[in-house]
Parts: sequence; structure tokens; C-alpha cells
Amino acid sequence: MNLVEKVDDRVDAQDLARRLDALSRFLRVAGQYLPDGELVAAHTLVERAGNRLSLSLDHTVVALAGSTGSGKSSLFNALARFKLSQVGVRRPTTGTAHACVWGPLEPANRLLDWVGVLPRQRFVRESALDGDDEAALRGLVLLDLPDFDSVERTHRLEVDRLLGLVDQIVWVVDPQKYGDRILHRAYLSQFSAHAGVTIVVLNQADRLSPGDTEVVLGDLTRLLEEDGLTGTPVLATSAKQPGMLGELRGALERTVADRQAALRRLAADLESVSEELATMIGPPAAEDEVDRTTVRQLADSLAASAGVPAVADATAAAYRHRAAAATGWPLVRGLRRLRPDPLRRLHLGEPAKTDAVSTDVVPRTSVPAADAAQKSAVGLSVRAVATRAAAPLPEIWTPAINTAARSRSDDLPDALDRAVAKTDLGMDRRPIWWRAVGLLQWTFLAAAGAGLAGLIVGYALRILGLPAIDYPEIGVVPLPTVLFLGGLLAGLLLWLLVKPLVEAGARRARRRAEQRLRAAVTEVGRGYVVSPVREVLNAYAQAREALGVVRSE
Repeated sequence: MNLVEKVDDRVDAQDLARRLDALSRFLRVAGQYLPDGELVAAHTLVERAGNRLSLSLDHTVVALAGSTGSGKSSLFNALARFKLSQVGVRRPTTGTAHACVWGPLEPANRLLDWVGVLPRQRFVRESALDGDDEAALRGLVLLDLPDFDSVERTHRLEVDRLLGLVDQIVWVVDPQKYGDRILHRAYLSQFSAHAGVTIVVLNQADRLSPGDTEVVLGDLTRLLEEDGLTGTPVLATSAKQPGMLGELRGALERTVADRQAALRRLAADLESVSEELATMIGPPAAEDEVDRTTVRQLADSLAASAGVPAVADATAAAYRHRAAAATGWPLVRGLRRLRPDPLRRLHLGEPAKTDAVSTDVVPRTSVPAADAAQKSAVGLSVRAVATRAAAPLPEIWTPAINTAARSRSDDLPDALDRAVAKTDLGMDRRPIWWRAVGLLQWTFLAAAGAGLAGLIVGYALRILGLPAIDYPEIGVVPLPTVLFLGGLLAGLLLWLLVKPLVEAGARRARRRAEQRLRAAVTEVGRGYVVSPVREVLNAYAQAREALGVVRSE
């Protein structure tokens, strides 16, 4: 239930402090994401409430506000009954506020300093100290404000400032201008949430007959209902007729005795501010509002921009290159080593340094830079993340979501390159079967070499006319020939047999590298795009919870 719906409703100070604390929490978590202009009223209320609650709650600050000629200054004097003890010089014009304090002045001075009433404009109602009929108003601080329709702009600004600080407002109107458009549109309708701390008096009612007074009061009540001030007390007064001040004095006495005006005013302000903030908060939004499909789309575009397909292809080519160097015919391995390793050419897959000095510096790769189409795809994916996250939120949060999604865009290229450079592509270890095949290749080469040596020796002896060596034969073929040709053919056959295995291994290496690279790139996307967005969503969730406390939901 709204704390200011009825004048008789009491405001719990602890509950009010709890709601104000929730408002402060709302501003802390949402203030960095929402436009400053939309939060001015909330910031002002938090500061003003803290100041007001730290000052005397035994005093009630009531302001008489009205237009030129409404007679509010006369009403001020009539309520004070002219028994004033001057603190400063005699009061000048109504360009500045004047205060009359019922009771000791010293306890109210800090409050008046905060309100901004000059010391020379402060007066004391002495009889309130003596226990006479003025004692019922002890604790009242009555202000006479400048005219809100003054031709002096500074006067109007002073009125607006003071109306934001006082605990209760007594609007003074006269029979001629009670329907003034400026009064209703610029002021009364703006205080529609403050019916519990508002009184409207029809001053100079002695100029009207009793019947006309009732008609005017009825019309004034209707206008107040149109302003949203239903239930606001409407009283007829006259500074010239002391008997016509009874109702107003009684209302002020009840206000002073109740000691609730300051709390009601702050509660009303809190309701008004929370209504404005409610337009900035919609349905719940989870931190994981960015779905997998959107993240996958982002990862795809980042992977293309980072050159993941090129690195994966280079990994497969490096596997073939290294496998051929390890399992190919030993005599041509040296020639293969002269060809650059595909990964080394991209400055990837370098052996880890084992020196004692550690560093976080990662050398840049030589992966081709992203082209215009790839950069555009990344931009579209980042925008898709922001759009998806902002979908359930009120539109006022959209700029914050977009800004968060793009907040680290300039760092993305370096982060992607670093992620690719640091990714373990799984190429450090060589398969055991490479070594076994390599050993067999050397064995076959040794057999071919032994056979070739035997053949050379046989030809040399024949040339020299020496007796020929009687080589063992396998069938009808001499052993050196079998060893030579067999070693060559066995090496070739072995390479042909392991080539499908090399191709299968290259495909596995490519898939493994692509998976690891995509995982690294996805983490970059989460850290540089999704995480900032989720910070905004988390702030939104906290702000929504805080606003629920502010509104006592």
C-alpha cells in the first residue's frame, strides 16, 4: 500500500531508511549505464533525504506558498500573531524566505541553515516557550516563501528550491486566482503524490458570502482532484478574521504533534521518483540472455577473422610434413627439411622456452589479417549479441548494451592473435609409430646399402680379374641384388602403406587444432563481447531487485 495514500497513514522510519538505501543501491548499479539526466531526481532525493533525516525530526518545516496578492505574508503574520523576536534586521521584501520558529531557535538553526534561510530572516515565537496556547505549535518552523509568479526569475528559482526541501506545503490562493493555470499545471499537478503533506487554503474568504465560499471551495476541490490531489484538505481562511484561522491552526497543530510530516514528505518523494524509475525497468532478464546460437554465430565470425581455417590447414600440412620427415626414405628426408614447416611459417607451434625468465609477451603470428568482409561479419555478430541481450529490456538500456558489446572491439584483433598464438595445437609430441616406421626405413636402407656394397665389390673383382665372390642366392637372384632391390622396394612400399595413416593423422590434427582454436576464440568472444554485456544484464537485475524494495513490492 502507498504510504501517502491517506493522511492518517504513519510512515515507519526504519522502513523508509531501508527503501532509501535500496534507491542508493539502484543508483550505484544502474547509474553507470543509464543517462544522467534521467536520474537527477533520484540522486537529489537520496542526498536530500540523508540530510533531512540527519537533522531534527522534532521540528516540522511548513511553507506558505502562493502567488502575488494571495495574502500569504499576511497569513504568515496572522499565524505568528505578530509576537516575533527579531534575530536580525527588520525583514525586507518577500524576495527571500522568512522563518518563524515556535520554540527555541538554537535547535532549529542547523535545519534552517540546510533549508537556506538567512539568520536575519529567522524569528522566534516566544510565547511557545511559556506554555500558553502557542505551545501546541512548539516545533513548527513556518516559512513565508517568495511569490512563485514573481517577475524576478531568482524569486521563482528560490521558490522551486525551497519547495523541494520543506516537509509540508500550504498553498495559499485567493478567490480571484485560485484557478490560475500556472499554479495548477506548474506546481499543484507536479505534487500529485504529495497529498498527505499538502494543504490548500482559500485566503481572503472574508470577501465572500458563506454561500459563495462554499461554491468556490467546491470548485477548488474539483480542480485539485484534476491535479491528482484527491483528499487534500481545502480550508477557508482570512488574515483579517482571526476566527477564520482555526481550521488551519488545528491542522498545523496536528501536523506538529504527529511528527510525521518530514517522513511523509520523503515517502511521497520516494513514490514519485520510483514511478519515474519504473519506466526504466521491465521484465526479468537473465545474465545468460545471450543464447548459444548467438554465441556460436559470434564464434564463427571471430574464428574466420582470426584465421582459424588457415591455421587448421597449416596444422594438417605440418603433420604431413613432419610425418614425411620422420617416416619417409631417409635419403630424401634432408631435402624435405629444406622446405619450411607450415606452422613455423606462421610463427606457430614454436618449441616452448625453458629459460628461467618468464614473460607474458606472446609474439605475433603471421596469420593473414582479416579482410573487410570478415571484419564486417564480426561487427554484425557483435551487434547480434547486443540486440539479443537488449530484447527483453526497456529501450533506455539499449545504448548501454550496445556500448558494452563494442567496448573492447578495438582490442579484439590482438586478443584473437594472442589466443591463436597461445593455443596448444597438439603438435609437440610425435606418434610412437613414426619412430617405428623410421627405424624400419633405416633398416631397409641399411639392407639396400649392404646389397649395393656387395654388388660394387663383385663388379670391382671382375674388373680386376680376381676370382668372383660366390654370393648366396635366393632362388636364382644373388643375395646382394635381393638386399639392394628389396631394401629400395620395401622402403617405397612401407611409405605407400603409411601414407593413408599420415593422411588420417593429418585430418585428426586439423580437427583437433580447429576445435582448440575455436574454443580459444570463443573464450575471447565471451570475455571481450559477452562478458561486458552480461555485466550490464547483471546490473539490470540488481537494479530491478533494488527498485522492487523501493516500491515495497
